[in-house]
Amino acid sequence: MKAHFHKVPVAPQSSFSVRHDQKPNFGTVWHYHPELELHYVIKGEGVRLMGDNISNFSSGEIVLLGANLPHTWRCNEEYFQGNPEKEVEAIVIQFLPECLGRYLFGLPEAYLIPKLFEKAKSGLLITGKAKAKLAPLMRQAVHATDLDRIIIFLSILKILSETSEVKTIASEHHAFKQSNESDVQRINKVCNYTLSNYKKEITLDEIASISNLSVTSFCRYFKLITKKTYYDFLIEIRISQACRQLIEDKLPTEVICFECGFNNVSNFYRHFKKITKMTPLEYKKKYLHSHKELAMAA
Repeated sequence: MKAHFHKVPVAPQSSFSVRHDQKPNFGTVWHYHPELELHYVIKGEGVRLMGDNISNFSSGEIVLLGANLPHTWRCNEEYFQGNPEKEVEAIVIQFLPECLGRYLFGLPEAYLIPKLFEKAKSGLLITGKAKAKLAPLMRQAVHATDLDRIIIFLSILKILSETSEVKTIASEHHAFKQSNESDVQRINKVCNYTLSNYKKEITLDEIASISNLSVTSFCRYFKLITKKTYYDFLIEIRISQACRQLIEDKLPTEVICFECGFNNVSNFYRHFKKITKMTPLEYKKKYLHSHKELAMAA
């Protein structure tokens, strides 16, 4: 997939960029830039494409992207319907490795920072207590000025460089970057069709036809670029939707099961626990508890 170069705008009086985005969706442009990016999704759900990885994203996610790592956050179809009540929100911090000077991060005391930048080349999903600490700091960074802005930024880097609560997202080689324009159209069709039709049964014949490939070729192609089967991807989409509905707490779990495309409750529970390592009830309790902590810290 051919990625587009993106020029990150930074004000002349600033050493790095901090944005608080509130808009209909995150767009669809597959792009890269030399700046590292810390991306906090406050509101929004969909599919995250990063390097050679395709995964679901949802509200509360914090990701650190390394320099020149191609990426995009593709929202669910409902975010493209022009509904003013359905918008995404995110805080984005973008910075060059030498943004605070050529020598600061080369100091002996800062030896963990270059290691962090190296690990971030594959993209890092931040979890646990580290995520809970970062969220309020990123909110503060939006309005901070002068030295306070630098102090908050260094505090963020300190948390990121010292924590082990991270998950690597992409492989080292970022296969998408070397692919061609036809891959862009093909993977877009697959993602869009899946996000629009996950509630119903989707056969391999059906999705392969959308991709203009035979079933065998499609399965090989999809596994090559995503490191997972299409059905694994479809299950992840359905579980992601179930997680969102559990958090909204408007429907019983058994109803959510069928709303998200599963044809029996036991099958839903089995897949849910396999992917989240929790039961639906445990997931809901954990989210509501962490959400309360974040609200108190904000």
